Formats: sequence, C-alpha cells, structure tokens
Amino acid sequence: MRDADGAVIYVGKAVDLRSRARTYFQPSSWEDSKVRAIVSEVADLEFIVTDSELEALILEANLIKRHRPRYNVRLKDDKRYPYVKITWADPFPRVLITRRMEQDGSRYFGPYTSSSAVHQTLDLLRKSFPYLTCNREITGQDERPCLYYDIKLCLGPCIGAVTREEYRAMIKGLARFLEGRGEEVIADLEARMKAAADALEFERAAVLRDQLQAVQRVVERQKIVSSAGVDQDVIAFAREDDDACVQVFFIRGGKLLGRE
Repeated sequence: MRDADGAVIYVGKAVDLRSRARTYFQPSSWEDSKVRAIVSEVADLEFIVTDSELEALILEANLIKRHRPRYNVRLKDDKRYPYVKITWADPFPRVLITRRMEQDGSRYFGPYTSSSAVHQTLDLLRKSFPYLTCNREITGQDERPCLYYDIKLCLGPCIGAVTREEYRAMIKGLARFLEGRGEEVIADLEARMKAAADALEFERAAVLRDQLQAVQRVVERQKIVSSAGVDQDVIAFAREDDDACVQVFFIRGGKLLGRE
C-alpha cells in the first residue's frame, strides 16, 4: 500500500487478496487504530502474485526490510507478531518461534504478519534442514536418539551422528534460505556433498544428498523470472494516448524481490 506521495506505508500478504483488501474498508474493521490510519493514508494498492505461501512469506519479509513501511515497522513493538529465532549463541542452535526480540546473541527473522504461515513454513523447511527441537543437553554421548532422528527430522547430534561444525553449517543454510538466498544454499550443499564423496565419507555424502534434494524441491516452487539467476533492475514502460506508466522490477538471484 502506498500513500499519495508514492511511499510504501504497509506490506502484507493474503491467499484471497480481494477479500483481504475489502476488510480494510469495512466500518467494522475501523475499530483497529492501525487500520483506520492506513485507510486514511492509502492512495494506491499494488500486488505481486507468487506461486506458494512460502515464497509470499519470504517476499513479504524482503519488502518490509527494503522499504521499512511505517505500519510494518511498528510491528517490532507489538508482541502479537511472530519472529523466527535461531539461538546462534548455542553450540547447537535451535529454531524457535517467538514474539519478543532480546539481546541474547540470537538471530531473528521477521516480524511476520501470520503466525500460522510461519509454523507451516518451518514445518516444511524442517524436512530440508532437520534442526533440533528438544531441550536436552547435547553431549554427543547419548545412547539413543529421539524419534525425530529415525524419521529424518533431526540429525542426531545427541548421539554424535553429526559434528558441531556440520550442524551449524546446516543452520547457516536455513538462515540464508529465510533471507531468500536459496541458490546459495544449493551451491554450498553440492560442494559439501562432493567433498564428502571425494573423501570416501559416503554416509555423510548421502545425508547431504538427501538434504540437497529436499531444498531443491522447495526452491523449485519459487517463482523464477530469470533462468540465468542474475541480479537485474528491469524497467517496464506502457503508454496509451497521453497516459504512461513506468515500473522498475528488482530481480536478485533470478527472483523478483520488489518493484517501484
């Protein structure tokens, strides 16, 4: 949503855009002070169609980071909105959903406008990045792993099935993915898989292969506007009689990240 000066004042996502936009202009919604403020200022509405809710979630976060719309920035002070938290200060970082940011050495992604979408996204990404969810102390010397290890939703650091360095490398990949840098994750996994195979570490190479295939399936769902995977600013121009419209599309890594 833009104001009369063209400045972005709010970024959101919706499965049904028509229904979502209509709610802003229904008197029953004006009891919310933020909705009243947005309606009083909005002069233009733009939309970008994505191929999945995961792509929409990442695009939403990138647009908020790029434009810092005033009504999204205010979400940082509102505990109702969720963040994805990676406890990076821990030897084996965990991935959590939280509604409060703290100065604790963790990395935070968000805020996001839909709690259910964040939960669904992490459920999907966990198949590609099987991160820890338990609270046990990780020594690498436990006799048995939990069920999640058996169903490939955890790498089993509790029994020493993965090293600290390997686990943190996986979490770095998850962080890059949340930043919309899926191609970098794939390139890194391919290099690590090849290195493991060259070193005759075939079990480790097989784990990396499975992770690579899972990530590729997720990335393939995202909208590609350039098969070359390049960074571009594309200018589009349309004219009819005395009216003209110009837009700039920002493409990074072959994906559309925004437009003005």
